Amino acid sequence: MPMLKRLLLLSSSKVADTGFLEHALSLIEQFVADNLLTDALSTDAPPTDKQTVETKKLLFIPYAGISIGFDQYESMLKDALKKINVEIQSIHHAQDPIQAISQAQGIITGGGNTFSLLNTLHKQQLIEPIRQAVQQGIPYIGWSAGSNIAAPTIRTTNDMPIVEPPSFNALNLLPWQINPHYIDGNPPGHNGETRQQRIEEFLIENPAQKVIGIPEGTALKLQNEQLHYIGNTEGFIFKKGSKTVFNSESDLNQLLA
Repeated sequence: MPMLKRLLLLSSSKVADTGFLEHALSLIEQFVADNLLTDALSTDAPPTDKQTVETKKLLFIPYAGISIGFDQYESMLKDALKKINVEIQSIHHAQDPIQAISQAQGIITGGGNTFSLLNTLHKQQLIEPIRQAVQQGIPYIGWSAGSNIAAPTIRTTNDMPIVEPPSFNALNLLPWQINPHYIDGNPPGHNGETRQQRIEEFLIENPAQKVIGIPEGTALKLQNEQLHYIGNTEGFIFKKGSKTVFNSESDLNQLLA
């Protein structure tokens, strides 16, 4: 598969009682600095007339934000990232969304309802433009639903199918499924299927697939042809009949094969 992809896939926008994207701000800032702000100063010296730090633009895709509204979602993101030298522009303002993607310097996709997000992307014929942009090296940041759609399909989302997309096929930026907000074990008093049981059901029907479970507060980062797991909580690789634990010290590059 092409190795130009630069991905930062967060499990969640919050962890415990933190504010919106607060726990991930430094991670996003570093990812942006490494991948978007290529014209930043290379020294600590004050800028001269010929040295300026160029502000790069992130194209925001808010379509998963059903209950919050796109304008408010955009405002929340701008406020959360105001300390970072980026300009946020939401795609829902664009007269030509496909052109907006082709001109984007980076793409950031918010969480919410994955079915609604994918439905809108399909209806506006944005799946292939986003995929091509990322394959050509445009950095991609997502959380929750925004991370779900980086997988081949959204069939391992936790969300309720409030709409029916034309297809479950997603961006296919990685060769395996993602399950954000993964919870290991059985919460007290819960009598339904656990998250692991639901993933095992998926793998019975799709035995050749893998599912990566990432708990809240963690992330996957693909950069410089290296896949890293970021977080203090263990993640999990599910195959049919097996469950493997990994952490931030684990070598995950085998998953890119």
